[in-house]
Parts: sequence; structure tokens; C-alpha cells
Amino acid sequence: MTDAAGPATGSHGLTPPEVMTVADDEVVVFRGAVGTSYGGLVPDTAVVLDGVDVRTLPRRGELLARVVTANDVHLGETVCGHVDGADFETFSVGPGESPYPETMNAAVVADMQPWEPDAVVVKGDVTSNGTDEEVARFLEIYGGAFGDRLMWVRGNHESYHRQQRGAWPMQERELDGITLALLDTSRDETINGHLAADQLDWLDELGQRADRPVLVFGHHPVWNPAEERRHDRTFGIVPDDTEALADVFARRPRLLGYFAGHTHRNKRVELPGVGDVPFVEVASVKDFPGSWAEYRVYDGLVLQIHRRVSDPMALDWSERTRHMFAGTYEGYALGTLADRCFAIRERPRRR
Repeated sequence: MTDAAGPATGSHGLTPPEVMTVADDEVVVFRGAVGTSYGGLVPDTAVVLDGVDVRTLPRRGELLARVVTANDVHLGETVCGHVDGADFETFSVGPGESPYPETMNAAVVADMQPWEPDAVVVKGDVTSNGTDEEVARFLEIYGGAFGDRLMWVRGNHESYHRQQRGAWPMQERELDGITLALLDTSRDETINGHLAADQLDWLDELGQRADRPVLVFGHHPVWNPAEERRHDRTFGIVPDDTEALADVFARRPRLLGYFAGHTHRNKRVELPGVGDVPFVEVASVKDFPGSWAEYRVYDGLVLQIHRRVSDPMALDWSERTRHMFAGTYEGYALGTLADRCFAIRERPRRR
């Protein structure tokens, strides 16, 4: 990754540009595995970079806090792209190569560290098989880098195997300008997501007493009635619990958004009755595009800024997995720029 004052050039010039990251002061454009960072930009301003029209995100006052997140790190996984019952090509590393989850997670941690985040939230599927050894390796990588700034919760890869480490129903942390709430949406021997009544009651109470905006995190995304019929086999949080979560958000305007993983894609949806509150999915660390997200907290404004790994070996693996699932994975996992990078404004409180 390089800082540049002009468009990227070179042998990759025929590869279409992808605007991977938009912040209030920076835009990152990739052509394949080659990324160019354009820094020092003016907030909320239209620019043309590498032939692409883009608008930087807004800014409001001084930066109060910075939070970074990752999910679906899958430490211990050895085969990428396998789907039970499907005959897709799978991907793995060659003899003597470092396991790809090790490469990808080391790259993400290295990219996060220079930002000196106030908190690091890892939203589940920290392992492939839910073993104690894989959890220990996750804690070595992320805990070793971030210490007590790390918050994490299990995902279905842990709960399906009845792994209880990371099974904290609710977690809360206060930072300057923001409160973080982290929910365990996973249940033992189950792939989809659930929220218990006591978790929803706790979130409702937090939304009532909070003296600052709240970002809510969990592993499973919400069920989206605009895309999927109602049934309890949904991949995300089951419909009844999704609607109960939406009701809490509707009552408590301090709750700014819900941020999840699980689907290995970048996606932003809205739910009926909750206005423009974002319910968000962030793509996985372990394969294309090699995602993590940054949250910049200002007074009454939070920016979600999607980032892609920058290490060359990690980008090589990311590119190898770009066309998984018969070429459909690229568009599915990457999502749109509006899914990846956007501003969230504080909602008016009821009087």
C-alpha cells in the first residue's frame, strides 16, 4: 500500500479499479492486489481518483475514539470454499506454506495496530473447529497485540462444538463518545442466531440509561424480511428475535446500529419500523477481500470505514479466493461501496 498524489499506474493498469475504502480524509483504490492510498483529503468532498468519482465521508469536530472490528477469522481452517453437498473448487495452501488463517490474521492485526484503537471487537468464528487449542491461538494473536483492549465473543463455529469460551451473553464497554455492547447470538449445536429475553431486556435498559451513543455487535446478522421468507432455518438471527431486536432499537434512539459477521460478506440493510438504522455485515478476515472495519467516533457521528489487508502474502491469498463458488463470491463478498463505508448520525432522542 502506498500514499500517492495521483492515479496508480503500471502493469496492473488494465485491471478495473475498486474503491475499497472511503474515509473522511482518505480513499484507497485497488487494482487486483495493488492498492493505492490517497490521503490528506477534505471531508465531505467529491473527488476523482484513478478515474473513479467518489465522495469522502463527513467529519464533525475532534476524533473522540477509534474502534476496530474483525470476524470470521477461522483459525485452524485448512480448506477454503467447501460447501456440504456442492461440487465447488476448494482452495488450500501448498506444502511448507503458512496456513492461510495465520497469514490473514497476522496481516489484519498488523494493519490495525498503527491506528492505536481504543477497542478491538472480534465478532465470532474465531476458530474453525471450536477447539481449546484454536481459541488459545486466537487469544495469542489478538490478545497478544491488544491486551485488555480486546473484546470478543464466540460464533457458531465455537457454539456448534459446545465451546463455552467466549459465551458471555452481554458485554459493555464505555469509551469517549461511545458505548460498545457485544451480544452472544450463538447457541450450542446450532448454526443460526438467537437472542434471549434477558439479552434484549439488558440492551433495552442500556439504551435507556446510556449517556452517549451505543454501537451493538454480535456474530449473527439479522433476518431480512425484504430478501427472505419467514422461517426459523434462516442463516442469521431467527425472525422472532430479529423483530424483538428491531423493537428495542425503535424504542431506544441511543442505539446507533448493529454490526455482525457470519455471512462473509459486506452488507447493510434496514429493518421495518427502525428508520435508517444500519444493520450491518462485515466480510471475513480469512479470504477475499480480507476485511476488517474501523469506526471513527465524533460528536454525534460515527463512520464505518471498511479496510482490506495490505500485506502482499495476504493479498495474494485474497486474490486466489476471489472467484470461489463458480465465480460468484467476488460480488457477494465485496458488496457495494455503500455497504462498506458510510456515516451514522446520532438519532434524535425522545423527550
